[in-house]
Amino acid sequence: MTKLLEHAFQEASKLPDTQQNMIARLLLDELLAEKKWDSLFAESEDFLVDLADEALKEHLQARPSR
Repeated sequence: MTKLLEHAFQEASKLPDTQQNMIARLLLDELLAEKKWDSLFAESEDFLVDLADEALKEHLQARPSR
């Protein structure tokens, strides 16, 4: 655990239980959301590459000749 996270937990431990639970829920929700995004990006990597290739192709076709 990093020193900053350890310090945050130490400070949070001084709060009333209700506030500690709110912070815990926020942290857990954030971690879950991050995990979902990682999963979605991993599943769509090929699709994103195809979109990027298509966008680059369209951009290059739209450029005026020099």
